[in-house]
Amino acid sequence: MRHCSVQVRSLLTREELDRYNALMEVGGYLEDQNRYDLAYAVQKEIDILILPAIERLKEKSRDRDRATAEFLESLKNAGHESE
Repeated sequence: MRHCSVQVRSLLTREELDRYNALMEVGGYLEDQNRYDLAYAVQKEIDILILPAIERLKEKSRDRDRATAEFLESLKNAGHESE
């Protein structure tokens, strides 16, 4: 089973995280039993489950990029005012 990144996991809601952990446990068990066909289906469910957290991470990144652009613009404007 493939784990998602720590950054994505940190943005899962409590309910999503509980479901994620349960699915990972089931998938791990299925892999131990060499039932890779069923583990594949569980992995697909995990991939769908984490999509909202991935979107939250992307939004945080966009917010950070906007804040950086605003900061750089303010530095540029402050430099022009001092001239």
